[in-house]
Amino acid sequence: MIVVAAAALVVWAYLLLLHGRFWRAGPVLSPAWPVSPPPVDIVIPARDEAEGIGAALQTLLAQDYAGEMRIILVDDRSTDGTGDIARAFGDARLTVIAGADRPAGWSGKLWAVEQGVAQSTAGLVLLTDADIVHDPAHLSTLVAEAERDGLDLVSEMVALRAVSPAERALVPAFVYFFQMLYPFNLVNDASTRVAAAAGGTMLVRRPALERIGGIASLRGALIDDVTLASRIKQGGPIYLGHSGLARSLRPYPGAADIWRMVARTAYVQLRLSPVWLLGTVLGLVLIWLVPPWLALFGHGPARWMATAAWAGSALSFVPTLRRFGQSPAWALGLPAIATFYLLATIGSAVDYHRGRGVVWKGRSYQEIES
Repeated sequence: MIVVAAAALVVWAYLLLLHGRFWRAGPVLSPAWPVSPPPVDIVIPARDEAEGIGAALQTLLAQDYAGEMRIILVDDRSTDGTGDIARAFGDARLTVIAGADRPAGWSGKLWAVEQGVAQSTAGLVLLTDADIVHDPAHLSTLVAEAERDGLDLVSEMVALRAVSPAERALVPAFVYFFQMLYPFNLVNDASTRVAAAAGGTMLVRRPALERIGGIASLRGALIDDVTLASRIKQGGPIYLGHSGLARSLRPYPGAADIWRMVARTAYVQLRLSPVWLLGTVLGLVLIWLVPPWLALFGHGPARWMATAAWAGSALSFVPTLRRFGQSPAWALGLPAIATFYLLATIGSAVDYHRGRGVVWKGRSYQEIES
């Protein structure tokens, strides 16, 4: 037990001190305006988004942006009137495209994005989701950041809902685990290979997109935002931070909804590999379950080392909890929350090997995964 406790403590010492300070609550962009605002095309893929598309478009059309701005919404075979809601705005800056049938080998979202980007002409393209609302200064701030630091990609983790009991318990940890996988400091460091983006907000330069072969080069990627960032960073600098100027409206009312969201791509993240899954399970048990177990039921040095590891993990969660306006007391429950995500990851693998694969918005992507 001493060896196991020591291993957990060493891992947590590395994570806290040498892993890009992943636990920080930043960076966050402050409102800013570009000196010479260039034209921007905003591309929105939308499939059955009637509940939130009106609010999303209203905030985009109200952007405080001095340059030319155009919105291209691709109605991806919606059955709930999403396209009709968008067309009712009657704004010349908004173009609504009826999406074509999805070709084999494409994810639905990326096929919609491809059709939207094909209609765009601006040197900057903002890829954003249909369930996100934007502060009036959001677009200007993204463009100002891209111009100030010469970035090929500016992406932000938008503020996620934490309203229902399930959201309050599980959503902050989703952001925390994402930061652990892709420490924002390392993503933003041009000297590292760590790359990631958050799909809700991705401002990309057209030359960078063309350099990687366009959206078509990503067509089979089910974790498309990270794939896009990884390829763009090979040829130019990128930025990833938290957003104080955009938030998601998408609800996850119950734990089952969050489970499905995680299970949708968790096994894909592990390259559909049973070996990677086994290694992940063992690693997560070591860093999340061993410390509280030995802290409560161990003895001697093993107990104190495990207590130190558990305390370190709990303290690292506090900045994220504060971002969500949550009590720091939730940090003590992080091992239980991590267990939920661990089980959802195992569930993702089980679904795949039972032939169910990734299912999202009524579409199965088993052929893409294979």
